[in-house]
Amino acid sequence: MIFCCRNAAILRHITATQNIMQNMPENVDIAASYIKQGKVVAFPTETVYGLGANALNPIAVARIFEIKERPYFDPLIVHIAETTQLKDLCSSIDDRVYALAEKFWPGPLTIVLPKSKAVPDIVTAGLPTVAVRMPAHDVALELIRKSECPIAAPSANKFGQLSPTCAHHVRKQLTNVDYIIDGGKTTLGIESTIVQLAPDGFTILRYGIITENELSEILPAGYGSAKDQTFAPGMMKSHYSPRKKLYIAYDVEPHLDISKAGLISYSGKLEKDAYKKIVRVAPNKDLKEYAANLFEALHSLEDDEEVNVIVAEPVDESGIGRAIMDRLKKAAYAWC
Repeated sequence: MIFCCRNAAILRHITATQNIMQNMPENVDIAASYIKQGKVVAFPTETVYGLGANALNPIAVARIFEIKERPYFDPLIVHIAETTQLKDLCSSIDDRVYALAEKFWPGPLTIVLPKSKAVPDIVTAGLPTVAVRMPAHDVALELIRKSECPIAAPSANKFGQLSPTCAHHVRKQLTNVDYIIDGGKTTLGIESTIVQLAPDGFTILRYGIITENELSEILPAGYGSAKDQTFAPGMMKSHYSPRKKLYIAYDVEPHLDISKAGLISYSGKLEKDAYKKIVRVAPNKDLKEYAANLFEALHSLEDDEEVNVIVAEPVDESGIGRAIMDRLKKAAYAWC
């Protein structure tokens, strides 16, 4: 059975999204009131759904860790709606930050900066730096503005499990969130690129849709060394994992019974084999489509009772392909 992820997503969400958008201003108002009360809200961004709380309220932020079962050594990203909010979060701001912001914000780029005393240590895992981004999603931006505070928000899932790209993914993993804004399916589907400035250029701490080449158009070509890297979200070897065993196709064991396996197909080359289910993540063979639909495909096969194991087709590790393979390798690591 072959399933086209993009087409099914459109059919499933189109009616729901129409209803959702009619009520969105009210939903954002409710969510903002919860944020002001120190509660935790799940909300859509262009990358994945976030689990947010007032970034300047350490008690509220602690609930994020509790709900996600996230270790406290793993820092959070702080979301802002205006670049003027940087001065409240950062002790100093390099001019290159504004150059990056002008090019990539709002958008899927997180910048690691020296933190100010206003940022609680629980947000940064005690590190002297804070990760900041401005999401390119109208609902997220409006929520931040109406909450009247920066919002700390990791992905809205159990720690180490699949990232959520729709409200249903949030609900199936997290049962004790105070409020969920259902904004339909996210557009980019994988988490932001995380970058840290270095004296001679920059270091990418987590790969995403924004690539090294794109960053090099704004920043000098030099790169910081690995020893200069700060710990950032998504840097552990095991992350983003489904509940079922996941193989990258080049690591499939010879004895694997693929008649009970689900295939995440990109090029179509592996579809000749007798997989139980096939999910085509990129009908147009576009890596952005693969990225946008990767987690939805993993969720659908994780939930499919006819599938015992998942096989994902790899891609070349360049450009966006590097971010896709980063997610796949970390998702498969727990099963190695």
